[in-house]
Amino acid sequence: MKYLFKSIIVFIVLTYNVFGQTKDQIIEGTVSFVTTNNIYVKFENTQSIVIGDSLNLKNTITACLVVKSKSSSSCVCQVVNACEIQKGDNVFFVDKPKEKVIVTAPKKEFVPVVLDADELQTEPEYKETIRGRISASTYSNILSNRDDRHRIMSRLSVDANHIKGSKFSFNTYLNYRHILDQAETSFLQKNSFLRVYNLGARYDATPTLSFTLGRNINPKMSSIGAIDGLQVEKYFGNYYAGAIVGFRPDIFDYGFNADLLQYGGYVGTLTSTENFYSQTTLGAIEQRGNGDIDRRYTYMQHSSTLFKDLNFFASMEMDIFSKVNYTTKNNLRLTNLYVSARYRFSRALNMMLSYDSRKRIIYYETLQTEIERLLDDDIARQGARARINFKPYKNIFAGISYSKRFQSDNQNKSDNIYGYVTLSKVPNIGGRLSLTYNRNESNYLKSNIGGARYSKEFMNNRLHTDLYYRLVFYDYTTGMDSFEQHYFGTNLSYNINRQLLVSISGELSTFDDENNIRIYSRIIQRF
Repeated sequence: MKYLFKSIIVFIVLTYNVFGQTKDQIIEGTVSFVTTNNIYVKFENTQSIVIGDSLNLKNTITACLVVKSKSSSSCVCQVVNACEIQKGDNVFFVDKPKEKVIVTAPKKEFVPVVLDADELQTEPEYKETIRGRISASTYSNILSNRDDRHRIMSRLSVDANHIKGSKFSFNTYLNYRHILDQAETSFLQKNSFLRVYNLGARYDATPTLSFTLGRNINPKMSSIGAIDGLQVEKYFGNYYAGAIVGFRPDIFDYGFNADLLQYGGYVGTLTSTENFYSQTTLGAIEQRGNGDIDRRYTYMQHSSTLFKDLNFFASMEMDIFSKVNYTTKNNLRLTNLYVSARYRFSRALNMMLSYDSRKRIIYYETLQTEIERLLDDDIARQGARARINFKPYKNIFAGISYSKRFQSDNQNKSDNIYGYVTLSKVPNIGGRLSLTYNRNESNYLKSNIGGARYSKEFMNNRLHTDLYYRLVFYDYTTGMDSFEQHYFGTNLSYNINRQLLVSISGELSTFDDENNIRIYSRIIQRF
């Protein structure tokens, strides 16, 4: 009995130690927004979460996020361990009870322990991602009745985000073209062209504040094009504001031009939930030429997605300045309006509608000698388009679209009908077969174009082949003779590895006694 009594006491003590402790609390959250640099997670309450804590994806045991900053209901996080995070993912935080440590004051002198910086920072604040692509290509026209033409081109694009885990990022997109066997007759007819479309650096001072310097296109004001200068952007929760100051690229050679000053700002709001996404930006821009106002306008840009089925996009530009015969006015002039909507009825059917209205952009200083002529032709070029894609049967895809261009003086009108049918897996021989038809009717020309293309992959999809044929009928309404033209073409492309691709294509076109050959070759290296 004595030993039995002791055993019961030991069992009670052990049971208390195991089951009497406070259990870990699980706090669940949802990824509400994903950017290039940060992941935003929504919680009901973040009181138990501190900066530096780790978050896990649901059904995983490996930490995927580290908290960088927080508010009362959300956390700004950085991805770790190469996890793939998407908007709407469920995450959780394990709130372990903090152990109480009783410290006895030392009788002798206390020497604090100083931790090294490398010991304090377990994960980098930013994750480095570098993607790039460089390509070289040749294009040759071998003509039977005219001089041959040859040209070479090369492109370089690099997106380096948070280089070595720092706050600095770099991006560039360059294009070089050289025409062979052509004499340079003027400044506008040169043999060599170097175009710099993007060349800039970004500094993320905080997760919500960034500075961009150089030539860059801002996606929140894409209609303005490239900006040579400084751009600043700041987020305030779901709202943001930005400002730019710099120069427009030269209108002739796309180089730097210090006479084309431009500056402005914008504000916007961003909403992102599981079933709804919306972003709207409003801004104002002033562009100058040789110190005087060239153009002053406001713009709006909006995009939204509802239940991943309805996508809507709209952009608008409204000029608010004019200068004619040295008289300035603040007249309103709608120069650009574009709206589009796409709805997915099911996996087998979707439809897109769009409308645009555009007027010629008038720069009152740069084009001051042609202002009156341009204003006389101040007519909106309008267009509407409808497209339906559907999948009537397994392995069969089809679509049809209709677009119309029109304006009030009945000039530059055009009606275009396009349709296609694709068999994604041809019986017995494999590969894909596509049939297309296009009909266009304008003020001076009617054309009918029919085509067929067969594609197939070999060598575990590393070798891609194409064979195609097009038949074209041209019927001019201005009195010129009608004619038909035949095109025969092929293409071979080979993926040496995931990063390196080489391809070559050739085309023969026949028209009466003309036989023209086009050859295009390309090599692409990704990194």
